[in-house]
Amino acid sequence: MAEQMCTGMALDGWLVGARRVESPNQDDRPAGAEIDLVVIHNISLPPGEFGGTWIDLLFTNALPSEAHPYFETIKGLRVSTHLLIRRDGELVQYVPFHKRAWHAGVSQWNGRERCNDYSIGIELEGSDDIPYTDAQYAALAKSIPILVRAYPKIVNHFVGHNDIAPGRKTDPGSAFDWSRVIGFRK
Repeated sequence: MAEQMCTGMALDGWLVGARRVESPNQDDRPAGAEIDLVVIHNISLPPGEFGGTWIDLLFTNALPSEAHPYFETIKGLRVSTHLLIRRDGELVQYVPFHKRAWHAGVSQWNGRERCNDYSIGIELEGSDDIPYTDAQYAALAKSIPILVRAYPKIVNHFVGHNDIAPGRKTDPGSAFDWSRVIGFRK
């Protein structure tokens, strides 16, 4: 099990204790954009398989399309997230929180489009119908108060990717136990 020392956030927007793998898929948020939403996602590469370096390679535009048939279908995809929580609880950060990560795609929340402009994306290594691990929930529980201290407007504004892109996305799926993030949901 990965030991995480999630102790706070550095002034440059990086979570202290997270492994840092900077993604080129980021940019500045629009002027005046306030971070007031967290979007929970899931990811596994290839789908349903866990571990390895594939996620890091996807978020850094280095995923070899020839390594797996599925990778050919996402060739050229330019995406990122702020934070990934691996199955063992390891935290990996790709984009500093004050920057815009490219995680939500076409999206809207409460009548506001372009959720990437004002949200933080958190990916859990998993899939819709496979239970997430206790280590993942523990890492999420340690991260949330740090994020709330830095961005108080996110309190009670935690949603799934399926909430902001209904019909297009299904994650984090039925396997995600929202009761384990009580106090932070919608």
